[in-house]
Amino acid sequence: MCRLLFLSVLQSHQQSGRFHLGLSLNLSRFQQQYWEKTMSNLLDLKDKTAAVIGASSGIGRAVSLLLAEHGAHVVLCARRTDKLEETAALIRAHGGRAVTVAGDAVLPETHETVVRTAQQKFGGLDIAINNAGTLGAYKPLAELSPEEWRATLDGNLTAAFLGARSQIPAMLARGGGAMVFTSSFVGTSCALPNMGAYGCAKAALSALAKSITADYAAQGIRANALLPGGTDTEMMSADPQQRAWAEGLHAVKRIARPEEIAAAILFLVSPMSSFTTGAAISADGGNSAVK
Repeated sequence: MCRLLFLSVLQSHQQSGRFHLGLSLNLSRFQQQYWEKTMSNLLDLKDKTAAVIGASSGIGRAVSLLLAEHGAHVVLCARRTDKLEETAALIRAHGGRAVTVAGDAVLPETHETVVRTAQQKFGGLDIAINNAGTLGAYKPLAELSPEEWRATLDGNLTAAFLGARSQIPAMLARGGGAMVFTSSFVGTSCALPNMGAYGCAKAALSALAKSITADYAAQGIRANALLPGGTDTEMMSADPQQRAWAEGLHAVKRIARPEEIAAAILFLVSPMSSFTTGAAISADGGNSAVK
């Protein structure tokens, strides 16, 4: 507050012409340094612990690296141990702290192990990125078997529920926390053929974030759903025609890089979004704006 008052006084004197050019230039430098420091603090995750579920590639890998870059300790979870270890090693090589948990996100014990690891290695859990997902069977709705329907909902929605169920008590023990669910534009801003189960599961993640907000916001837990557009991950088809079609769905006429989606997640778990909870935030290249 004192700094803001001082800055305000300096600005008023500068505008009245009472300061010479040299001091005016110094004020500009002061302003720049002050706001750079302020922005840095708003994205500072030093000594926070983050769990990233679905961390082996794509968005999960990118957000793990970005959270570590901003000071967080990271617990990476996915099924592919080799990919997890590669990302964890990269974090450590740059001075960060990271551990891995190999496991399937549709199993409750996987999330219990993630939380226990966060508590044992880093003292608790502050941030959770529930990013596990699967496209599932690519068929018209009436051709889906009940087993295929359940598998798609389990891989996207039930996995997120199981994650939150384990993460919430650990966050309450720390006085609060922030969680993000990776949803999709599919099922929210539009539906796509042959992706009924996937769209339903992803759309439900917004409701999950709202439910957690209703139950736990007063106790310091924020929960939001992020709705990415098409992103250059392993789920994206390598077929040139399919990629061109996907790019055309977006106002920017391209798909996202995983790092762009990771940046949106960083915002949602950082102090910069301290009043944002229960929201469904689009990072979709204008997909929802041009439908």
